[in-house]
Amino acid sequence: MDVLVPMDDSEMAEHALEYALDVFDDAEITVLTVVGEPSIMWGEAAAIAIADDMQEAAEEHGQTVADRAGEIAADHDTEVDVSVRTGHPSRAILDAAEDYDTIVLGSHGGSVADRLMVGNVAETVFRRAPVPVTVVR
Repeated sequence: MDVLVPMDDSEMAEHALEYALDVFDDAEITVLTVVGEPSIMWGEAAAIAIADDMQEAAEEHGQTVADRAGEIAADHDTEVDVSVRTGHPSRAILDAAEDYDTIVLGSHGGSVADRLMVGNVAETVFRRAPVPVTVVR
């Protein structure tokens, strides 16, 4: 079984990974982290300038998430694969979902707005994913 665990730097994402490692202990688990794209609404010049730094930011963020995911996996005596994508989080997760048997994700990310309700990303993935989704609180 192949399990996708979308992960940011939030505590909920860590809980989701721990849950996946406990419940799907024989599965191949991939942690996916998504770095947002610059918006053309910021102005074309700003978007182009920011896009130049996106790859570096994606690598740094991906490494931070990979390091934390590796620590959590090591606590469970296993390893996980890590994938970093650029784009809108729910869209990137849904695009990746077709390659997996199930998705396990946190109910919300780290922002204050996300803490007040099930996050938009989790809700969108839950409603539109082509595979079963487990939302961890």
